[in-house]
Amino acid sequence: MTCQTYSFFVLSVVMIYFGRFGNSLALPQLQTYIDKLKADFNSSHSDVADGGPIFTEKLSSWTERNEKRIILSQIVSRYLEMFEKIDKSKEHVTHIANELRTLKDKLPDGSKKAKDIMDIAKLQMTDLKIQRKAVNELFSVLQKLVETSTSAKRKRSQSQWRCRC
Repeated sequence: MTCQTYSFFVLSVVMIYFGRFGNSLALPQLQTYIDKLKADFNSSHSDVADGGPIFTEKLSSWTERNEKRIILSQIVSRYLEMFEKIDKSKEHVTHIANELRTLKDKLPDGSKKAKDIMDIAKLQMTDLKIQRKAVNELFSVLQKLVETSTSAKRKRSQSQWRCRC
């Protein structure tokens, strides 16, 4: 499968994940529009496969539903950015862009969360001031970590206790 095909595969996954939405466009009709878009982009060209997939590989490492919604929000934003520069005179382009906008409205804005992750990754942990701040916050961070893992265990044990199948 080529990169462009992968990106449209991700779009299809997004559409399937959220079912029917927007103006209730059926997925088979959307696939027809995507096939026309693939033809517009000549996505079967051999260079499309270079470097592997751009979205699906990243999407596979996000497993929890809320996590997936964050990454899907970012992916849909990238598609919308791409669609801003595409000729909108074609019906299939307009339909796909409209569906993506509708979908984007239903997704949480993951840009703040993505920015937070990037900010944390950029921290210079060799800087003494950053180290002091980090040490000062360590107990609070560990408390949050313990709370999170304890609540997850509690939810699992509650669901096991309720369902005695």
